[in-house]
Amino acid sequence: MTVEDSQVKTDRLIYRPRRLRRTTALRRMVQETTLTVNDLIYPLFVMEGEQQKVEIASMPGCYRYSLDLLLSEVQQAFDLGINAIALFPVISEHLKDDTGTESHNPDGLVQRTVKAIKQTVPEIVVITDVALDPFTTHGHDGLVDDKGIILNDPTVEVLVKMALSQAAAGADLVAPSDMMDGRVGAIRRALDAAGYYDVGILAYSAKYASAYYGPFRDALDSAPKFGDKKTYQMDAANAREAIKEVELDIAEGADIVMVKPALAYLDIIHQLREYTHLPVAAYNVSGEYAMIKAAAQHGWIDEKKVILESLTSMKRAGADLILTYFAKDVALMLV
Repeated sequence: MTVEDSQVKTDRLIYRPRRLRRTTALRRMVQETTLTVNDLIYPLFVMEGEQQKVEIASMPGCYRYSLDLLLSEVQQAFDLGINAIALFPVISEHLKDDTGTESHNPDGLVQRTVKAIKQTVPEIVVITDVALDPFTTHGHDGLVDDKGIILNDPTVEVLVKMALSQAAAGADLVAPSDMMDGRVGAIRRALDAAGYYDVGILAYSAKYASAYYGPFRDALDSAPKFGDKKTYQMDAANAREAIKEVELDIAEGADIVMVKPALAYLDIIHQLREYTHLPVAAYNVSGEYAMIKAAAQHGWIDEKKVILESLTSMKRAGADLILTYFAKDVALMLV
């Protein structure tokens, strides 16, 4: 036997990673990434009416709730240990207009819902979406001129009004998801000027123009009526641009930065985790949810295992927080 052969034999005896995979207890001891209920944010859809719970066809197991039933869902989530909900409104057609006026109505659906949640479950963190698409007749996140161009600065002015009305209602975090330039700084300045120093900003910093949003747009009936959102949401091919967007949002006062979607953008989550010490959130979006649900309904996958593997991959990539429609299911799995 040559010296080289002897060394190979010795190396095979020394380097045996399977030793630490041999039993469940050993695997738990050396597990590098742990998913907990504290990582979860639960997105919820609220609608007008009473005693209404309407399942979303493209998101099996997800519902639009009237406010009275939403409060029960929020309480259940909090009792399971979920610390935060993200609120999305289903706006009646007669309240929509070209400029999203209803978005900053102090007695609007979002504002009434935030107040009711804070009265019923005061300790839960309420995150409100700051974007115009649920409130506009055209379904875009910004104001539109007569040539179909999305107007940046006039939109930011409306977003500021929207964020202020949500803060006044009791929101803990406002979450601008529109991807207009400069909106984080404008919202931060307005919140501070109005005395809402403690209201944080969860910025959709790297929000991509993704094909994974379809079921969400079904849920809110907010799909754009013309064109697409590629002039303000990011190109799926771009990574360096995400760093730039995050850099700008941090400079403007963001408290948390987010990547949306999650599964196809784990590399972006990892890069942002390396770039910033701020909390990084990932949005496990409606299309990702729907694909797992559809495959599970056909018996093609083990639903629970795939859910946990998917969310753990987001944590492993560097996400501190995960918005996921699976939040309640996962909370029950982790009990």
